[in-house]
Amino acid sequence: MEHSDSYKHLNGRQRKLAGAYFSNDSRGVKDRRKSPFDPEDELNLISESDSEGAMHPQPGIRAEMGNVLLLLFLYVLQGIPLGLAGSIPLILQSKSVTYKDQAFFSFVFWPFSLKLFWAPLVDALYFTRFGRRKSWLVPTQYLLGLFMLYLSARVDSLLQSEGGPNVVALTAVFFMLAFLAATQDIAVDGWALTMLSRENVGYASTCNSVGQTAGYFLGNVLFLALESPDFCNKYIRMVPKETGIVTLPDFLFFWGVVFMVSTTLVAILKRENQPGRGRRSEEDTQGVMETYRLLLSITKMPAVFTFCVLLLTAKVGFSAADAVTGLKLVEAGVPKEQLALLAVPMVPLQILLPLVISKYTAGPRPLDVFYKAFPFRLIIGLLFALLVWWTPSVKHDGGFPVYYFAIVLLSYAVHQVALYSMYVACMAFHAKVSDPLIGGTYMTLLNTVTNLGGNWPSTVALWMVDPLTWKECRGAPGQSCGSAEEAGLCVKEGGACVTTLDGYYVESAVCVVIGVVWWVWLGKKMKKLQEQSPSAWKCRVNQ
Repeated sequence: MEHSDSYKHLNGRQRKLAGAYFSNDSRGVKDRRKSPFDPEDELNLISESDSEGAMHPQPGIRAEMGNVLLLLFLYVLQGIPLGLAGSIPLILQSKSVTYKDQAFFSFVFWPFSLKLFWAPLVDALYFTRFGRRKSWLVPTQYLLGLFMLYLSARVDSLLQSEGGPNVVALTAVFFMLAFLAATQDIAVDGWALTMLSRENVGYASTCNSVGQTAGYFLGNVLFLALESPDFCNKYIRMVPKETGIVTLPDFLFFWGVVFMVSTTLVAILKRENQPGRGRRSEEDTQGVMETYRLLLSITKMPAVFTFCVLLLTAKVGFSAADAVTGLKLVEAGVPKEQLALLAVPMVPLQILLPLVISKYTAGPRPLDVFYKAFPFRLIIGLLFALLVWWTPSVKHDGGFPVYYFAIVLLSYAVHQVALYSMYVACMAFHAKVSDPLIGGTYMTLLNTVTNLGGNWPSTVALWMVDPLTWKECRGAPGQSCGSAEEAGLCVKEGGACVTTLDGYYVESAVCVVIGVVWWVWLGKKMKKLQEQSPSAWKCRVNQ
């Protein structure tokens, strides 16, 4: 799942769910647009069905309610592994892993930003008898189920191994889950265009948004709440227990079984429209190479290349605030399930914001909104650092007072206003400049670059927290805390490593300075791109 700017768990969503408190707007959850080549598929579908539509009346939504519910269910399944992946950094943080480990795990959130690179293969290679989309959907969902069943037996040992959590193994497994979910997304997006009639194909995007958001909510917010002993004992149980209502192995096992059973039923019971025989496979294979050549030709255009560079660097100034703040709050003792539950009151705001902001981005200069919101988001980053600094002083024996969470919620709401202002403005400009002849490929390329512009700064920001942090050994003269080995010697000699300068604050200040420089220098260049003539954005494929 931003959104691809959007889904945003506490560690930072391609467009993510509201529960992604202080989360990067391009990580974890998927881009809620169609897969790279769906707009063209939709146009082909409509043109091919024109003659049929004249002879056969199109069914109403009630006649296709079964297909709509199936799409909704498939998108819910897609959100489950993404939500689980978003919860792991919070669990790791509660186990005091290093921020370098968090940075390494952040690669789990990259596949949805990179799916453009293998989407043409998914669209073109398939078994005709089994079905174009089922050829990918069924095996990917079986693999998702198998990975979940495997994890259900191993995840406790991976999280509680000797020497701390096995971050490398966790990253490898959850990266595969995210990769498979992204591949399933491509297949389901494409299937939606043929599963629904021309009259009802618009419901596909609704199923996408609602289903994936619901799945992410189940896998992230609901899981974190039900897994927390404190939350369950306080709000659900009559008799306190040492564990939550569900455990991570139980949750993984349940959804692994759901994936296996539902995939089997889809494979056996659901048929899809058979593609034309003959040379269809050959034409699709040729289309793969044509698509890659088209992507290359688009990126070579001077206006597009400049815009891509700007997109890849624009979010550096926000990376510390977006990627690290939530983890710092958990480190300071804020319950991860309480932060996750902030998703609930944010949902109405996240629905209304794009509707309101789109009124200001509908004109000829949508990036003006992006430019104006930029400094406010930088200021919010400094306020987040102040919030992290203030948090330990608010904590008491019973936890945190209600007014603290009210302030956290308000700060998150203000952050969402700035984030969505920039996101909607950027998407409006993508739609404005994309060549309509190749709109699907063009838009997806720009959206992919936008997502990557949020992924890599977040990973770097997490990676740099530890090197920028200064600690000293107190209580053991002659010892230091410059490395894990030195810190171990300090503790062994009876001392304790005390943080004298938190790298998060250093990083927050540096990021804001970089952001101001970008806004003053490159921000104006981005605004000037709106003055380019339409021909500057037209792709000349044959040249």
